[in-house]
Amino acid sequence: MTEHQVSPGRTTRRLTVAQAVVEFLRQQHSERDGQVTRLVPGCFGIFGHGNVAGLGQALLQSHQQDPAAMPYWLARNEQGMVHAAIGYARMTNRLSTLACTASVGPGSTNMLTGAALASINRLPVLLLPSDTFATRPADPVLQQLEYPVGPDVTVNDAFRPLSRFFDRVDRPEQLPSALLGAMRILTDPAETGAATICLPQDVQAEAYDWPVSLFERRVWRVARPAPDPASLADVLELVRTATRPLIVAGGGVIYSDATDALREFVDATGIPVADTQAGKGSLPHDHPAALGSVGATGTTAANAVARSADLIIGVGTRYTDFTTASGTGLGHAQTRFVNINVTASDAVKQTGLAVVGDARLILDALRERLEGWRASADYRAEYSGLAHAWAGVVDAATHLDHRPVPAQSAIIGAVNEAAEPGDVVVGAAGSLPGDLHKLWRARLPRTYHVEYGYSCMGYEIAGGLGVKMAAPDREVFVLVGDGSYLMMAQELVTAVAEQVKLIVVLVDNHGFGSIGALSESLGSQRFGTQYRYRDAAAGGLTGEVLPTDLAANAASLGARVLCADTIPELREALQEARAHVGGPVVIRVPADPSVPAPSSDAWWEVPVAEVSELDSTRAARAAYEVSKRQQRT
Repeated sequence: MTEHQVSPGRTTRRLTVAQAVVEFLRQQHSERDGQVTRLVPGCFGIFGHGNVAGLGQALLQSHQQDPAAMPYWLARNEQGMVHAAIGYARMTNRLSTLACTASVGPGSTNMLTGAALASINRLPVLLLPSDTFATRPADPVLQQLEYPVGPDVTVNDAFRPLSRFFDRVDRPEQLPSALLGAMRILTDPAETGAATICLPQDVQAEAYDWPVSLFERRVWRVARPAPDPASLADVLELVRTATRPLIVAGGGVIYSDATDALREFVDATGIPVADTQAGKGSLPHDHPAALGSVGATGTTAANAVARSADLIIGVGTRYTDFTTASGTGLGHAQTRFVNINVTASDAVKQTGLAVVGDARLILDALRERLEGWRASADYRAEYSGLAHAWAGVVDAATHLDHRPVPAQSAIIGAVNEAAEPGDVVVGAAGSLPGDLHKLWRARLPRTYHVEYGYSCMGYEIAGGLGVKMAAPDREVFVLVGDGSYLMMAQELVTAVAEQVKLIVVLVDNHGFGSIGALSESLGSQRFGTQYRYRDAAAGGLTGEVLPTDLAANAASLGARVLCADTIPELREALQEARAHVGGPVVIRVPADPSVPAPSSDAWWEVPVAEVSELDSTRAARAAYEVSKRQQRT
């Protein structure tokens, strides 16, 4: 590790490739609006023969030099550690993320789901999967894929379509360009996602003389690209001639720190706001212009206004099928679209007017140029009335006295009441994201963290771990169904080991409640969605409910466990959990999956069998065809 002057003005340091990776990451920072932060302030990992002597040795050496320079956290599942890093990145507004290293073969491919989730949600994460020998001293080595027509192909090539940046370092000389390319993607608001650098196990341990400039402090500026002036002028004309405009606020509003700009724009113009899953919290739920969620999991207020809008201004949204209600929910044949987005490919969706640039800059510019223009009093009164009516529906659903087993909507209400304004709720898959989108009352940005770009079962606890690591002063409530819990609960052990406090509300409905309801609506009669014994006579999974004890499982992992069978008991358990000091608390509460949340009056397309011998399927197909005729492409 000593420095050597190899020629006048050129000094090198001799390090292994793995040591160079760690030393480089220690010096990387991001900056936006004058705020400088560590870009990759730590590393999750699980060691095996592919990385224990490479990155493992390098991280140990770094720890002995300075434990705070590159902390290492031992995860329990490779997919889980990527989810935790993603939660961390989202909570830091994409200005910081974590690295994840895994061993060769299954250890590395276990991170594939996390890579897909990061890229789909436009969230930065650095993946360092180990690879087989670059020198091929003895083929095949343990865990190597033999691909006869491409000997250079390994299982890690599966990361290519899932990553926004991919490289494999077969020689030390390739490392600097790979590292710089990955950092560029991690700090590019339009292109960010998973950045993957594959590191063959022999290359990790190979020494090289690196230029010392590689390890100098580097600050990556996260840009705020300005919009094209002509596009702004076109937007102004569309707004001034609109009578029923609506803003659809996506995650880009929050990532751009544009929530204040949005509120000021709305206060000045009176244009109402509906939000997507990623954009929830862009405007406080009780703001006079807040209509709540839009689309298939939206509010009746937002969806009614969206269907009749003559101008829809999408800010930082990808227009997923849940947001558009599968092409049936936003506007009508004459509706115009304005798409404000830092990503050009998103800005051209819905055949709208594309305004490519930073959301905060654009909203501020529009507000200044629209001074004096305001939506009509009649329109403001109309959408205010719709919002007030929906608020009453939420009040009723979140205080539903359903016995003997609580309704999920009432469970959400109890958690929402227990949460303080800055606390964070985390969710991901099943029926909870849809119910949370409709019913959760977010008061501040970055307090609603529901992963719904990939809707990945098992994200919840691991993602919550990352959120809490990024915001240790906030309470983090993880709402997870029993199906997702059984997919991936292992990072509870990581939270126990690191004494990271999470409040995990484990909603137990004995199966896949969301898919069960969807199955029933599609005529498939909840087939294969419940946790039950197989009925010996009928042959199906229709016997008694399984005696699975998820509370005992959580306790065996080291978490403190509380059980609540009623809503009053849940409220008491939530108070006890808030007072707890230390690691995670799991509150197990049953829910009746047959009690739905209030309807959104919107559609989500899932094709139904065109022919069937089942009456239930034929009826569902008839309803599907009615909705399909309303779809616009």
